[in-house]
Amino acid sequence: MFFSVIIPTANRNNLLRKCLNNLMPEFQTIDSTRYEIIVTDDSKSNIEFEILKREFPFVKFIKGPQNGPATNRNNGAKFALGDWLIFIDDDCLPDYNILNAYHNEIIKGEYGAFEGCINADRAQLRYDENSPLNLKGGKFWSCNICINKEIYFSIGGFDECFQFPCLEDTDLYNRLKLVTKINFLENAMVIHPWRRMKKFTNYKKWIVSGQYSLKKNNTNKNIHYRSRRINLFIGSLFLETKKLMKYNLKGKSYYLEVIMFNFLMIFK
Repeated sequence: MFFSVIIPTANRNNLLRKCLNNLMPEFQTIDSTRYEIIVTDDSKSNIEFEILKREFPFVKFIKGPQNGPATNRNNGAKFALGDWLIFIDDDCLPDYNILNAYHNEIIKGEYGAFEGCINADRAQLRYDENSPLNLKGGKFWSCNICINKEIYFSIGGFDECFQFPCLEDTDLYNRLKLVTKINFLENAMVIHPWRRMKKFTNYKKWIVSGQYSLKKNNTNKNIHYRSRRINLFIGSLFLETKKLMKYNLKGKSYYLEVIMFNFLMIFK
């Protein structure tokens, strides 16, 4: 087994179906014997679980630990038979050649991890639409990454103290860079459709993740740190306001949430 494709999910069955359809052997260009698909389900009660199993007999479905996305990804990795782990989120649409693209670069033997291309399905229409675009690399967003399994476990996988989908992939990226070379693959692509962000449900998660990251990295919250946070707030105020105006104030509640987060982090 060359690849283990790990998909963390929770209560998003319709999105998951679309993702899985694009990973089926009849859709992918790589031979079906070269990869497996693991869905680790973090939902507390999923009445469609058995239905999904019958719809996708090629897929291995396992129960998640219900302790956030970082723990759920690690849970999937524990069951992996492949030498390489590919993490794809359940709301992404993998390209038909994504596995083959990763394979062709891996066999060159130069890199221990890869970040794939993440594009959207159309142009952005509102400020409060979100898609974690990664068109040129340097992001390492966890909805499309590939890591050598031995290296992954050697650094402890995702840090499970990140209980929300925020900064856990950045943290993994920083640790991976210390032990291996990482490359960006434009042709290993997923489509991440734009999603409307819910009002005022994110900033507390951002703060919790941000605070933990600062503590983990022993960040000195001295006057220089506060000055950087003030400059970041002022810069975001101008940039985000300009962006909001571009979309004719559509999504202003999410704009206020972003600005509020950057302001509160000055004092955290």
